[in-house]
Amino acid sequence: MKIKNIFLSLGLGLAGVAGFTSCDSLFRDFPNDKLPAEVIWEDPLLLDEYVLPWYRNMDRGFYTYVTTIMKGLGAEYEPWYGDQLTVGKRDWYNGDYGNILKSMAQDITTRGKTDWLRYYTQINSINILLENQDKLSPSVKDRVLGEAHFFRAYYYYLMLRSFGGTMIITRPYDPLVDNVKFPRATYEEMVEFITKEAEEASKLLSVSNSASDVGRPTKGVCYMLKAKTYFWAAGDHFQNQEKGFLGFPDNRSMELLDLAAAEYDRVIATNQYDLIPIMATDRDGVVAEYRNIFLTKNSKESIWEVQHANDGNFDSANGHKLDREAAASSFGGTTAAYNPTQNHVDEYRMANGKRINEAGSEYDKNNPYEGRDFRFYANILYDGAQWKGHTMDLHYTVQDGKEVAGEDLTPYGTSTTAAVSRTGYYMAKFLRESQAINTDDTYASSQNCILWRYAELLLDYAEIDFKKGRTGDALEKVNRIRRRVHMPELESVTWDDIMNERRVELAFEKTTYWDLLRYNIAEEKMTGSTNPLFGVKIVYNEDGSKKISNPTVNGRNTVVRYFRAQQYYLPLDWDDVRYHGLEQNPGWKEM
Repeated sequence: MKIKNIFLSLGLGLAGVAGFTSCDSLFRDFPNDKLPAEVIWEDPLLLDEYVLPWYRNMDRGFYTYVTTIMKGLGAEYEPWYGDQLTVGKRDWYNGDYGNILKSMAQDITTRGKTDWLRYYTQINSINILLENQDKLSPSVKDRVLGEAHFFRAYYYYLMLRSFGGTMIITRPYDPLVDNVKFPRATYEEMVEFITKEAEEASKLLSVSNSASDVGRPTKGVCYMLKAKTYFWAAGDHFQNQEKGFLGFPDNRSMELLDLAAAEYDRVIATNQYDLIPIMATDRDGVVAEYRNIFLTKNSKESIWEVQHANDGNFDSANGHKLDREAAASSFGGTTAAYNPTQNHVDEYRMANGKRINEAGSEYDKNNPYEGRDFRFYANILYDGAQWKGHTMDLHYTVQDGKEVAGEDLTPYGTSTTAAVSRTGYYMAKFLRESQAINTDDTYASSQNCILWRYAELLLDYAEIDFKKGRTGDALEKVNRIRRRVHMPELESVTWDDIMNERRVELAFEKTTYWDLLRYNIAEEKMTGSTNPLFGVKIVYNEDGSKKISNPTVNGRNTVVRYFRAQQYYLPLDWDDVRYHGLEQNPGWKEM
């Protein structure tokens, strides 16, 4: 049964048979059993229901990003905390998202608690299954055990990124009857545990899935998890740390990069993944084919992705509302949830490979959207861009001495909370141009959310090659990606070239947020005083002249953006800090 299809059965309630939930802390309460456990272990279909929450809780994908009602969930779409995107609805700045953006300790603590409980709930569910592995149906035993070890590794990988070293729990645990206290693991112990679990999973899982198992982890996904764990742990921020649960006591980055490279080699050696080629050579053709990469489910470029349902019903399955939330007002959009910033637009080089401020770039400040990298046209809707047969109207026209906003800068309908882009841009990447935008609250978009893809592997590897002095290899990997989109190859490569290619190729993908933490530059990039976010304002005067300015939209003088050093690690759940006698992450105080 396909994972994307078993999402439809979430309402049956079987998946939580032996899992634990809690409002206060780690596994405080037991739910009532729905079925005898022995029945579940022996029935392949019920096992599918049991493992379903492992998939659903690993990442919500495109399901929900900003919420001002469900306290603690906040925005789960990490690029909103970086500098490539911002939001249109001003009232969201008064909710969880805005408070986290402002570095409000209470909201960050609540979000940390939410993630902590969610991850440990799934880990405990996995531990229960592993304790009962001898009872599993022989027909699916290896596959289910492989999934269990993979997801235990994956959830601890998520814990490592968010909290640093946490408690490594490998057996069912109920604090109501169990007096065992678990210590915090060191960063090294976490990395070792995650990679060993992923390796164990790889021994049990197949190289590729059958059509009925599309969406489940494979050997390549396990190798990728190992590589990403080493790659993350090699980050600048986690070297020479005083406390072992925050990183390494010395600099281990070069060693870890070697380990990551070896695992990326194993992913490549499976021969299951590659860049999707783009056959067109003209701009419009390249743009169409590039956009389609992100609309094709489980393609050869995709290594691991969140499976969203196909039935078009938001309420009955794991659908999402990405297209509606991103839509411009001319299409009935009222949210304007994904506004690319001028900061990001400036990262797209010219079609000749030059930076926009570089000699010979042919950049025209009065016509800034001419002659750019083809990926700019694929990812960004700008003034004059074509979308759904409509010319985007993102400028102002002076009439009788007053500036009149264009159609896509004018709120749709009569709602007083309807929003439009605050930056002068809308997002096109990930969106389906043919998707209907209507007022039916139950309709859903269906495109999957790709978490890891082959282009990211190449860019990770290029970074490793460069740091290890293999600049020729790094150059070739970067140029592979540039050739795919018919951009000129670089003759040589610098660190800035690799970072720029990463920011452009992986635009709006979740990895761009985590890169800021990994590089130890989050305090600079996510703080408005050091990195204000800019938009564009285009005004056509009555005499036919045009004025282009770049107002601050999220930084010094408007909405506060602030990232403190302590936010590299979320606070641990305070109930478990007390119960297990854990040392809290630096800088966090109990609210």
